[in-house]
Amino acid sequence: MAVTATAHAYIPIPRAKDLDVRFVPKPELARGAAFGFDAVVADAHWIQAVQIVGGENGRDPSVHGPLLARLVDVTTSLDPFVDHPYRFAAVWLIDSVESVRAANRILERGIAYHPRDWRNRFHLAFNQFFYLQDQAAAAETLEPAVQLPGAPRYLGRLAARLRSQTAGIDASAAFLQEMVRNAPDGYAKAEYEKALDEIETERRARLLDQAREAYRQRTGRDVARVEELAEGPDAVLRALPPEPHGWEWVFDEEGRVVSSYLGKRYQAHVHPVWNEKQREWRAKLDAERKGDAR
Repeated sequence: MAVTATAHAYIPIPRAKDLDVRFVPKPELARGAAFGFDAVVADAHWIQAVQIVGGENGRDPSVHGPLLARLVDVTTSLDPFVDHPYRFAAVWLIDSVESVRAANRILERGIAYHPRDWRNRFHLAFNQFFYLQDQAAAAETLEPAVQLPGAPRYLGRLAARLRSQTAGIDASAAFLQEMVRNAPDGYAKAEYEKALDEIETERRARLLDQAREAYRQRTGRDVARVEELAEGPDAVLRALPPEPHGWEWVFDEEGRVVSSYLGKRYQAHVHPVWNEKQREWRAKLDAERKGDAR
């Protein structure tokens, strides 16, 4: 004990702000050094991660992104049945494309060991949609979560919206029709039927988009009102498709044709505050692709 205490006195203990990934072993090495005490070693690394996030530099993920990724990777590798560390990774590993991909690998492990927990699928789908901007992957990840215990009712509609961006609204409608048939209660069924109604509205709005493009090509100008598509000598439609709710077709603030009843198009919506953030991530992804091409 005396020798151990003396040795420890001379071992430099790095401060949290001075730590980097070199101080954390790879998961396979940590498991070999744990001598069967995997859960204890996992807890030690988890505590380090929490302390770093709670420290003076913790609010800036870019400071410790790779370190946090390694710490949570060790934690979940040695004790994969832990719970919160998986979502911790999703929240904090967002400083770079590399960090998001590391968080996604950790979340995939969480899905494997907690297959009936919808939250890990939700966070993974969000990362795929918002940061990596892969809506097809996000829809594929999210769809199985819809039927899991405790999953909120809006997940089915969100998955359908994501699917509509890549596979089309017909695929979304087929998915929702299946959800209607298997709805656990009347409230859920009503939610899915409402989404099917939105898809029908979107289908008609897309027909108007096509007519609008034909009008531009014919006249060299755009319409000022949606009704002009079926009026006057330059009309490209005999009649406008009726708005399903008895309301009107109008232009929204971005100039898109929308139902005055819904006021929006059928797609996954991002709050305007986050639009700039999405553009930043699109630039990061473009830079990564260019680097891979070189």
